[in-house]
Amino acid sequence: MISSTDPVFDLLIVGAGIHGAGLARDAAGRGLKVLIVDQGDIGGATSSASTKLIHGGLRYLEHYAFGLVRESLAERETLLAIAPHLMREQRFVIPHTPAQRPRWMIRLGLALYDGLARGSSLKRAEALALRGTPYGAPLRTEFTHGFAYSDLATDDARLTLLNAVSAAQLGAKVMARTKLVGARRAGGEWRAVLQTADGAQRQSAARILVNAAGPWIAELRKAIVGDAGPESLRLVKGSHLVVPRLYAGEQAYLLQNDDGRIAFVIPFEGAFSLVGTTEVPLDAAEAAPQIDAAEAAYLCALVGRFFQAPLDPAQAVWSYAGIRALYDDGRGSASAVSREYRLTVDGGAGEAPLLSIFGGKLTTYRHLAERVLDRLKPWLPGLRPAWSAGVPLPGGELGRSGLPGLLLELARRHPKLSPDLLHALARRHGTLAARVLGQAQTEAELGEYFGGGLHAAEVDYLVAREWAREADDILWRRTKCGLRIDADGRARLAYHLAVKGTAT
Repeated sequence: MISSTDPVFDLLIVGAGIHGAGLARDAAGRGLKVLIVDQGDIGGATSSASTKLIHGGLRYLEHYAFGLVRESLAERETLLAIAPHLMREQRFVIPHTPAQRPRWMIRLGLALYDGLARGSSLKRAEALALRGTPYGAPLRTEFTHGFAYSDLATDDARLTLLNAVSAAQLGAKVMARTKLVGARRAGGEWRAVLQTADGAQRQSAARILVNAAGPWIAELRKAIVGDAGPESLRLVKGSHLVVPRLYAGEQAYLLQNDDGRIAFVIPFEGAFSLVGTTEVPLDAAEAAPQIDAAEAAYLCALVGRFFQAPLDPAQAVWSYAGIRALYDDGRGSASAVSREYRLTVDGGAGEAPLLSIFGGKLTTYRHLAERVLDRLKPWLPGLRPAWSAGVPLPGGELGRSGLPGLLLELARRHPKLSPDLLHALARRHGTLAARVLGQAQTEAELGEYFGGGLHAAEVDYLVAREWAREADDILWRRTKCGLRIDADGRARLAYHLAVKGTAT
């Protein structure tokens, strides 16, 4: 039996990755009635499996994508302002090799990169002499010169989640683990059938349907309207390794291989290094992509080419892979394919429109949402103006004192809690860390301890406010505590969630 108690929504968004969540936030903030659904967890696919960077795309300059780089750099500054607890300036070192372009050409490219970032608050690029310096210490001795520039490192999964949280606070209905199993036009509306994880079905109506399904966009579009659309996608698997910290220092490295591809080595969660990414073409989207042996060997070989200490796949403490759905502009290699996005709208006069999002990247998600609503203005008379660039995401209201000021305030309120715990909570939740902690003055008052800095109080918060249901939702997306929790801790967490689920 199909039930329905919903009103007619203005937007039904299918896909709660970064593009769907960002659009839901923007639209709800403009007064629209929004329903967003995802067949899995919020941000459970590509949007939690990136290299976790907010960047202009330095290598896009090679392909003369100046507009995309300028847009991305502007968004880099905006995201630093609205989500300061999730962003940190990351200094990247590029060791120079004779096989690369001449040093003067790289210096010119970096100057252009800085020039396109008008008004940036980040440190400008510089040339480096690596020998005898901390930046050169981890590298093989033949690398004597290089360059440094800045971008932002972030937590992609939490960025996605906080957009969904903000959307819900603004009135959007957010339904994780809910699949669109059918949709048809009727009377100028979409009539959609949604199925939840327990198999129950419900019908919802919306004036506009948005396909933000990422790697599954063509598949979903074909199921709805019978064709994959005029735009083409190229599916590319990107895999990453997380290994014990490879070197001292907070700098990251950009490494270019002889095949023209690049990979990053980035400080990650204090005691680890993140190495990635690969680019493996796929014919179809995989439900749970994983790194394969060839990809792991490729990343380790590239690190070994530049670093003094060799890297073996067996050293990895975690690996993950995601599928990037790139708008196919006909370029030969995956590295050269544009990170631009394309929006298509289907629907004749009097018909409910279907808007599909092809391509795009994490950095430009917020601006993409504005572009989507611009395209939908003919169906949304009286749409309020754009607003999301000037309003912090939940927890991002740090003020002039920034994260240090928040940490001082948390330490004042909770003097018996460890600074490491307070720092981790502030990084994950920003000012909302106070809600996670409540009145607790000791770790015992935070409830059961599962290890890795994770207590029952935070778990319960994530279940109540961030749609967490399973252990992996918490260990690898809402936190990265899975890196430090043993098998016993994981089992106790799973039991805690099962008991809580039964109670609710």
